[in-house]
Amino acid sequence: MPQQDTADVAIVGGGVVGSGVAYALMQAPSPPKRVVIIERDTSYREASTPRSAGGVRQQFSTPENILMSQQTLKLIANLKQQFGPDADLSWREQGYLILASAEGRDVLEGNVEVQRRMGADIRLMEPAALAQRFEWLKTDGVVAGSFGASGEGWIDPVALMTLLRRAAVDKGAEIICDTVAGIETSGGGVEALRLASGRKIATGTVVNAAGAWSGALARMAGVALPVEPRKRYVYVVDCREASEAFRRGPLTVDPSGVWLRPEGRTFICGVSPSEADEPAAEDLDTIDYRPFEEVVWPTLAARVPVLESVKLINAWAGYYDYNTLDQNGIIGRHPELRNLIAASGFSGHGLQQGYAAGQAVAELILDGKFTSIDLTRFGWERAIEGKPLLELNVI
Repeated sequence: MPQQDTADVAIVGGGVVGSGVAYALMQAPSPPKRVVIIERDTSYREASTPRSAGGVRQQFSTPENILMSQQTLKLIANLKQQFGPDADLSWREQGYLILASAEGRDVLEGNVEVQRRMGADIRLMEPAALAQRFEWLKTDGVVAGSFGASGEGWIDPVALMTLLRRAAVDKGAEIICDTVAGIETSGGGVEALRLASGRKIATGTVVNAAGAWSGALARMAGVALPVEPRKRYVYVVDCREASEAFRRGPLTVDPSGVWLRPEGRTFICGVSPSEADEPAAEDLDTIDYRPFEEVVWPTLAARVPVLESVKLINAWAGYYDYNTLDQNGIIGRHPELRNLIAASGFSGHGLQQGYAAGQAVAELILDGKFTSIDLTRFGWERAIEGKPLLELNVI
């Protein structure tokens, strides 16, 4: 007989989203009596959060995404009051610069209009202004750029995940290092989780925050969630000739989708592949350098001439929890299994949205509805009905 256990809330996945859910629940005036985080690898070796580039931006096309990033910005602003004087996320407020060709100008302008309406400090710039502001940038083929003058940059992803998780544990949340091997359901919901160790946890609510593996977890409950792992490469280059102004510059996105960002004395860069070129998401140890050699470096050298001479010094891979429907997060209850809540499918935005997503899920559990940000449009229903809510600014 398996060891029987109970929990009011069982969160599957202990990355930044799962930790964010646990943190929000335990900070509530009347938290659930027992909250457990089930994490299969507490070293987080293959988890998405530690392998993230750590970006925080407001340059989205979907208002809900902007609001979630703004909630993270409030956390950053109040970090020491919320977590203590030693709390530090290594916030680098250097902005995002998104460049557009003639074909993409209308979309860029539409996005900026939405962002400004939401209170974001985004500046639409013509090529002459771009060349003057960013002297290292070559504007050939660029007709406009949007620059986040404030409220955009990057943080240490492990630091954020660790702060949220430790604060949740300090308030009484428990971490179980185990793997969910099966899910028992009844007509109206999930009854219990079966773990690989033989343990069985009966629970009132299950939060699917399993990241890239959340689609597979949903299938254990007999339901569909259009989320799968997608492998992404990040390349690290050294450029000794880079100016200090360039090193203090923003994360820059070429019209082709190739991106580059300062990282201390080095730079990191990458590109999302086309559907036809998606690498097999089998392991994270195998690195393909062809995208760098054939696409990333040639594009960057043309856009930033000083990068014609660089040295590739490192690379890593990580998984996106890729929502194949529309690349937006899925946050909400399953319409039939009412105690099964999804918090996944962020498609590379999970680090900057994990804190807000955690707050939203906690509200669903404790209040029965969203109260801070209305994320109704991000619900599970759109995935079931096949009605995408497209985000036009996916990097």
